[in-house]
Amino acid sequence: MSGSVGSYGANPVLAFRQASKAAQEARDLARIAKEPDLSRTMAQFKQAVDKAGDIKAALRDPRVLAVLGTALGLPEAAEQAGLARRVLLADPADTSSLPNKLSDKRWLAMAQTLNLAKNGIDSLRDPKLQATLLEGLKTARRREELEAQTPGLGDALLFQQKAASVTTGLEVLGNPILRRVVTGALGIPQEIAVQSVEAQVRALANRYDVAKLKNPREVQKMAERYLTSISLSTAAGGGNTGLARYGFNV
Repeated sequence: MSGSVGSYGANPVLAFRQASKAAQEARDLARIAKEPDLSRTMAQFKQAVDKAGDIKAALRDPRVLAVLGTALGLPEAAEQAGLARRVLLADPADTSSLPNKLSDKRWLAMAQTLNLAKNGIDSLRDPKLQATLLEGLKTARRREELEAQTPGLGDALLFQQKAASVTTGLEVLGNPILRRVVTGALGIPQEIAVQSVEAQVRALANRYDVAKLKNPREVQKMAERYLTSISLSTAAGGGNTGLARYGFNV
């Protein structure tokens, strides 16, 4: 794939370092922007929100939730439609609201970006928001491609972007991607998930001080350690953008 990092796929650390470069990211996104299916996806999204009588009707359309979730970093939103609707219709400014109570802060970030409780359907019809969503779809597509080329690479790059904002072990464990990277890098078994949240937080604290993630070098070290822990013998699946199953013609 021209301009991609695929040539480094056999070495995950080199692939990560190459993909982390701003110039490489710009080339990848410029190439992805030319792919016609993204334009079709956004056209279908616009059509869906224009036809919806109100915000509740719009959120009942799986295509709308698929675009919102994929573009805003929460791709599983469409598969958790009931939760997604309750979160997105709640007021993120209310500290007692559902998005503020969830340990996965991606939900709160999504609710704050859209602010549907205040702006309703007009928010989804806003050209500026739609432009933001298109950029988010491009970034998500890049992550999917990198993950297919080198397992773990998409997660590692997102971890690199988000790690510095983490302040507690609970935030790490509450975000599926941060959790995968950190527990994978530290060799913490997935079976820890059966323990109480408090026990999981203690287990992480005993192995690692999350305050270190404020240091970019520490973040890079963690991401690379995660990548080297993944078996590259696993065949990566490709070709499915994840949006087709929600009714998009891609």
